[in-house]
Amino acid sequence: MIQRLNKSELELMKDDPVRPHIPANQRIGTNREVLSYKVDGEPSAIVCVAYCKGIPPTEEEMVALSQTANPDTAVFYPVWSYKRGYGRTIINSALKELSNTSIERAVTLSPLTTMAERFHIRNGAKLIGKYDSCQNFEYEIEPALEIEGHPV
Repeated sequence: MIQRLNKSELELMKDDPVRPHIPANQRIGTNREVLSYKVDGEPSAIVCVAYCKGIPPTEEEMVALSQTANPDTAVFYPVWSYKRGYGRTIINSALKELSNTSIERAVTLSPLTTMAERFHIRNGAKLIGKYDSCQNFEYEIEPALEIEGHPV
């Protein structure tokens, strides 16, 4: 089950394999959250999410764009798992939750590694930008189902 971490649970940020230099206290706040997929009460995967106005090509831009009003893009930066297969599970769970929001796009701010590229492509994302230090992949957000004009 997917859950939002609170500030007392941020010790898991020490396990971030991509961006350990980002302080834990900067990952939760206005337009920022950390999601955990838990199995039997234990984290199986983590994803940090910044809600931005636009698609950031760098960490610095992500910080700036997440400080604007009316974000339209969820930026996953990074995702990691403790158990095989749960990276995919947490991304799919996060996408499902986004279908019930005003967020229009879901992208990544991924490292320039073959592993990141393979992970996102295998999970249905498309490469939309490659830069000096990062690359962006985009996932499709499925629209929420409606029955007789009411979201399911």
